[in-house]
Parts: sequence; structure tokens; C-alpha cells
Amino acid sequence: MMKKLKYKIFKDNRVALIKLEGIIIDASNLPVATKVIKAFEDAKDQGIKAIVLRVNSPGGTVGASQEILSEIKKIREEGIKVVASFGDVAASGGVYVSVGADKIVSNSGTVTGSIGVIIKTSVIKDLYQKIGIDHEVIKSGQYKDILSNTKYLSDDDKRILQDLIDSTYNQFVQEVADGRKLDVETVKQFADGRIFSGLQAKELGLVDEIGSLDDAVKLAAKLANIEGKPKIVEFTPKKNLIQKVTGASMNDLLNNFGISSIYSGVPLWIMPGL
Repeated sequence: MMKKLKYKIFKDNRVALIKLEGIIIDASNLPVATKVIKAFEDAKDQGIKAIVLRVNSPGGTVGASQEILSEIKKIREEGIKVVASFGDVAASGGVYVSVGADKIVSNSGTVTGSIGVIIKTSVIKDLYQKIGIDHEVIKSGQYKDILSNTKYLSDDDKRILQDLIDSTYNQFVQEVADGRKLDVETVKQFADGRIFSGLQAKELGLVDEIGSLDDAVKLAAKLANIEGKPKIVEFTPKKNLIQKVTGASMNDLLNNFGISSIYSGVPLWIMPGL
């Protein structure tokens, strides 16, 4: 008599962990958005059905944040569940990318919010005059040097920049409203740049649950109908060469290596003061 063979059914209990840390940008030397998107794609290619995006970010540029949000939406269309987990700070652009997730879990003391847009520029015209430096500008249009540091903004300059800010701000508010299933006017009541704790964010409807990274992993597994204890598989973007050699954090690179100057005058979804 032949023995009946028993086959053990493989149960996929994997939950991908992707970390989004530091300023959200996509420069050639700091391709943060590109690497995060690649991590999502790798997780999808490996058949992962649940992803936790761990956010420790004060925000970043508008375009880079929008690209990550777009990728999260695509991933969810594939049937993959995504849970955002707020760490120490998840503000501005960090909030923006997270509202694309199925659920958001935050620590009670997480610093979040700062929903808004800001453009900063420095005017050093008076300093130049004191040391005898002057400038002449040849330009193709009246507003080509709108954010030049050798002149003060005119009323028309301010109007143009305010229109730009208002446009990107309205995009931000709409995405928060859509992602969190809130009325636009409700979002605008707290989307004035203020920061708040994770506990306050839950009261406002910006997050779903108060909890840790472990809680976020369990929730992602539950949403994906994963049975048993979930196994965390990390798809964290690797540090670039500069970070490996210097040991510098993302913020150190921005502040000490002059990278922030690239974004002078660029609309930022970022916590003021950084």
C-alpha cells in the first residue's frame, strides 16, 4: 500500500517595512523619493501583500512627496495593503505621503501636522552695497529673477508667489481630505501650518490609531488577512556614498554640504525653521 503524501501548505506571513527618513527630496546626490519608490516596487515584485511605511520626516519638496504618494496609490491598486507608521516626526510632506495609506498609526507623542507650503529666500542686497558689489541682470522676462537675492520682492512678485503657494496648498489639502475621508473645509481648520501631537492628530481624524511600529505591522497583517505572527522583511533604502563615508544624517548633508541652497525658492512641504 502506498503511503499518502502530505504536503505542507506554505503560508506567506511577510510584511514589508520601508523607512522614509529625513528630508523628502530627489536630488541626484540624495535620491530619497526614487529609493523609496524602488523599495515599494521591490516589495511588490516579491509578492508582498502588506507594507508598513515608517515615517520619520519633517517634510520636503512638493514634487518628491507627490511622487511617493502616487506610488503608494499604485501599490494599493495592486491589492497590497499599506499602513503608515509615524515615528518621532511625521510632518508636512511626511503627512502628505502618508494619507495615501490604508491606515495611519501614530505614537501619542509624535510631532505631526505642519500642513502647509512655504518658500524662503534671503535678500543680501544691502550687504553687497556695503562691500561695494553691484549686479546687472539681463533677463528674458520681467519675473525671471523673481527670487534673486539682490532685490526685494515687489507687490507683483509677492502676488505671483502667493498664487503658487495657494495652488500647491490646495493640492495638499485636497489629498488630505480625500485620503482621510474628511471635508475640505474641515481640513482647512487645522491645516494652517500648526504642529500637533499624535494624540491630537487622532482627535482631528488625521490618524486612525495610537500605537507603535509593532502595532502598525500587526494592523497591516490583519488588513492583508495574514494569519499568525507576521514576519518583517525590511526594504529600507540604502544610504548613499556620501552618508556612508561621512556618517552624516540627511539633515547634516542639507545643512553642512550646501545642498539646501539647491532648494532656495522652491516650494517646500516642510516644517518651518528647518
